[in-house]
Amino acid sequence: MDTGDSAFRELVTPHLPALHLHAYRMLGSHHDAEDAIQETLLRAWRGLPGYQRRAPLRHWLMRIATTTCLKAIERRGRTPATTVEVAWLEPYPDRLLDRLTDADADPAAIVDQRESVALAFITALQLLPGTQRAVLILRDVLSWPAADVANLLDTTVPAVNSALQRARATLANATAPTRPLDDRDKTVLEAFLDAWHACDIPALAALLRDDATLTMPPQAIQITGRDAVAAFFATVPASGRLDTIRLRVTAANGHHAVAAYLPDDNGARRGYGIMVLTTHHGAITTITGFPDPTLFPTFDLPPTP
Repeated sequence: MDTGDSAFRELVTPHLPALHLHAYRMLGSHHDAEDAIQETLLRAWRGLPGYQRRAPLRHWLMRIATTTCLKAIERRGRTPATTVEVAWLEPYPDRLLDRLTDADADPAAIVDQRESVALAFITALQLLPGTQRAVLILRDVLSWPAADVANLLDTTVPAVNSALQRARATLANATAPTRPLDDRDKTVLEAFLDAWHACDIPALAALLRDDATLTMPPQAIQITGRDAVAAFFATVPASGRLDTIRLRVTAANGHHAVAAYLPDDNGARRGYGIMVLTTHHGAITTITGFPDPTLFPTFDLPPTP
């Protein structure tokens, strides 16, 4: 790497965590966010001679990242109509979120940041057309002035305000308020692990809310209701032998999560996927399963338990 490359890397590195999270909010996929950031850096490197410091460097980089993500959204084609159709959805490791948390920050600001990456919020964002998605993130999450957003999107302030109203209306019907994790959530997680490893389906069912749901991107499947979800766990993973599947605790999108290790033909357990759990009043409300072992390095998880 020559001196110019090193200087550029030193210049942009402090901004990479925020850029990556922005790309994840826009695209809903950690892998797609990685690709978008690589393209963003390439475009920034090529455009650096034209950067005239009329705006802060992070704003300039965020502008490039946003337009890069909008192009990626356009390449995907049709906007999904329901959250179940968001086939590209992936979880985001809390260990990456921790890079953005200032220990001296206002606790309310930390809560707001975590809410803006909650899995339900990220999923609902994917239901918005690309421009509405960008407007809502830039205005409501990153607190950009409407004039700056209009300038980025090459539109007018009234158009930005109109897009923001439509985006808020869509998300109001698709998301629920979130809250910081507390001791009740930890108790539920521990009980879930105990019931799973004991293959105790009734105990597992008792942890689920009546209207609990199970989804498994990229499959367009949603299993709804305590009995239906419990029946799935009693019959499908390892033919119901949950005790053969080892779970390891992790965290994603501000939620408790578990990594699942399934036995292979030789009996050795290998990383299979990640389940993200959300809870409310001491009961599990949603389980989102991601059967993708390529996520394990992202979560700094070993390939075997």
